[in-house]
Formats: sequence, structure tokens, C-alpha cells
Amino acid sequence: MEYRRLGSAGLKVSILSYGSWVTYGSQVDVDRAVANMKAAYDAGVNFFDNAEAYAGGKSEEIMGLALKKLGWRRSSYIISSKFYWGLHDGPNEKNTLNRKYLMESINGSLKRLEMDHIDLIYCHRPDPETPIEEVVFAMSDIIASGKALYWGTSEWSAAEIMEAWQIAERHHLRKPQMEQPQYNLLTRDKVEREFVRLYEDIGLGLTTWSPLASGLLTGKYNNGIPEGSRMSLEGYAWLKEGMLTEEHIAAAKRLESAAGDLGVTTAQLSLAWAAGNKRVSSVITGASRPEQVMENMKAGDLINKLDADTRKEIESFFE
Repeated sequence: MEYRRLGSAGLKVSILSYGSWVTYGSQVDVDRAVANMKAAYDAGVNFFDNAEAYAGGKSEEIMGLALKKLGWRRSSYIISSKFYWGLHDGPNEKNTLNRKYLMESINGSLKRLEMDHIDLIYCHRPDPETPIEEVVFAMSDIIASGKALYWGTSEWSAAEIMEAWQIAERHHLRKPQMEQPQYNLLTRDKVEREFVRLYEDIGLGLTTWSPLASGLLTGKYNNGIPEGSRMSLEGYAWLKEGMLTEEHIAAAKRLESAAGDLGVTTAQLSLAWAAGNKRVSSVITGASRPEQVMENMKAGDLINKLDADTRKEIESFFE
């Protein structure tokens, strides 16, 4: 397993990581979580991604229980959580990054995970109703309290991230260290264009999500929607509407053919392509079974074998 620094930070994260979005609480129970996380850890994964809102808090609870059963040395792994959506419907409890919500949310996540600190915390989305200065002060205070070690953002614009960094710089606060954008063969603009100056100017690290475009890039939807797949789940119709177009399916079939020529799966090829971008600190993978985890981890052997010409050919399928 390759390990990369989280942007300019000293912290090193595995280039392939394991996340709980969608699966934990809806498809994965504690015993399955133990098996999946063990398979990832044994393959060298040291970063496990989570969020307050995943499965309404159940995802954090399951991961916390799994970690308790696994009994790993705390310093050997990295855990994240993300805040914004909330778990309740009060005016200060959902879709916000106000100080009250953030200071209380970190305590809730720590309780569900049964931890005394979380390594990485993210503002899960930007909040247009809360001044960025308020957000920066709150996140910096959480880091200063020792309840988390680094903070960052998810799906923020380059301008919003830069504003937050400049506020922290001006007031000598803890700066945002990482961003968690979607990045795959269908979604490339933020990582490859919008954020370009931030890598050098502020040392931004990336922990990217949805490398398989919610499963489209595995080829599983080339002939329809299988029962039990992510896009068949209640509440994920928005994924189906945006992803399953004739053009995307045709491109996925071409990718499948290219993967076959290389003797790998389409999932492994897609993961290796995303991880091949040196600006990416870690690519978050997802799986509901240990076998899937192990298959995904094989992409690590492919990362440095994809030359520029192969990358360009793959990218051309989706243009």
C-alpha cells in the first residue's frame, strides 16, 4: 500500500481508504463491518471514512462497535466524520454549520464512535447562512480542544476554501487542511481545474469520494439495475437520474473492454485511474463484502502501471 501526505500536513493516509457511506446501517451490520474493515486494514488501509449523517448516525455507531471488537492500536488508523446535514429537524440542528451545531455535533460523533478524538473532521457542505468566519473559529476551537486533529471541507468551492484559509491565517487559527470532493471519470473539474492553485498556495490535501461513480464504473449497470444495488435502494433515485444515461453506459462498456485487455476489472481500473492523480491523498472506496474490499485493494498494484497514454485513452471514453 502506498501512503501519501494529506496535502502539506505531516499525516500520511493510505492511497486507498475505506468508507461507510450507504452500506453501514442499510447493508452492513457490525459483524460484516468487522470483516470488511479487517480486510481493508490487512491490505494496508489506515484511513476509514464516516459522517454524522450516514444512516442517521448508525454508521458511526457500527464503526465504533467494529473498532472495539477489532481492538487495533489507536495510533495505527485514522477515522473521519463530517458535519452539516444533522440528525434532527430543529432550526439549529440540520443543514447548518453554526457554532452551536458544530460544537455539539463533535460530541455526538465521539459518543457514537466511542472515541476520545476523531482524526479528521469535515464541514460536509458549505452553509450560505452562516458566516465563514464563524465556521472557521468553531472548527479551529474543536481542533484546539483535542477532540479532533485536522479539519477540512467537502464539496466547497475553491473560493470558499481560500476564504476560510485566509480567515484562519489572519487570526492565527487552525487552517483547513483537506477537501473531500467527488472525483471519478465522470466528475473531474474541481480536482483537475478549480482547485489547481490551492495545492501549491495552501497545501490542500484531497480525500476523494465516489471513485466508481456510485457503481456505474464497475459495469454493474451495463444491463440494467441489479436488485440490492445502490441505485435500487430507496432514497437514491437522484443517483439513478444523473448517472444512468445512454452515453454513460456506452462509456462504461468501453471501459470494461479496456479493463479486459489489461487483465483487471473495471472497478480496479477506475480506482487506479483516480489514485494516479498525485494531487489525491486518498481515494475512498466502499464495499459491502470482504471479497469486494480485497478486489478493490488490488487496484493498488495497478496505479503506477497506468502510463499517460493509457490514462488519456480511458478519459476519452467519457468526453
